[in-house]
Amino acid sequence: MNENNRKTSLIISFVFGMLGCLCYGSGDWLMVYGDTSYSGSLLWLTDGVAAISPWRNSLAMLLSFPGIIFYGIGLFAAGKFITDKKSAKIYQTLNIYGLTPWMCLHLFYIMIMYLYSWMMNNGYSEAALPACEALYSHLSWIRMLSEVLMLPPFIYWFILQIRGKTECPKAMAFTSVLVIYGVLYGIKSLMPDCPFRIGFTNGLMSESMIIWFVIMIVFTVKNNGSQT
Repeated sequence: MNENNRKTSLIISFVFGMLGCLCYGSGDWLMVYGDTSYSGSLLWLTDGVAAISPWRNSLAMLLSFPGIIFYGIGLFAAGKFITDKKSAKIYQTLNIYGLTPWMCLHLFYIMIMYLYSWMMNNGYSEAALPACEALYSHLSWIRMLSEVLMLPPFIYWFILQIRGKTECPKAMAFTSVLVIYGVLYGIKSLMPDCPFRIGFTNGLMSESMIIWFVIMIVFTVKNNGSQT
């Protein structure tokens, strides 16, 4: 494959990755955007969540199906910048395991939120909060295990960049998804309590990744194929 075709293929793949971010990010906002008042131990079981129409939860889950495919296309494409074959295989393997829990985690939260909304609006308001908190507590290990599986590809990518095992400059390690996430988290912390903040917070990972894909597209356009 010549350099122009390679660049075109990579750019298209990263655009698909951005589409995945829009799918998941839109779902993240649909799930929680609304009144941020809450009364229990879970900050995201808000009055706004109780008032969310069922179609919003359904659409959020539906969007995750194409979203995970688009994510995979974009993330696997980044592996083509890895100059060491063994490292590239490890990165791709980590992505396979890392993508697995995304939909599981999405469904986990959506089902609890839908149950909370349904109970609050169908005569079980007094039991809604303790029931949903108990369900979350019982299965909270899903969140922890999912994060254990989701983070390694991004950590490994950072390590490869900082060690000069990609075509990217070492300094680009500090444009990694996790670094961008940290910056956006700091920005979130400065926002006032409002529906925008809770939506922005819930979509932080997708928002971080879409910025990273933009950076990768810019680098792809400028890259001459040599390691720096």
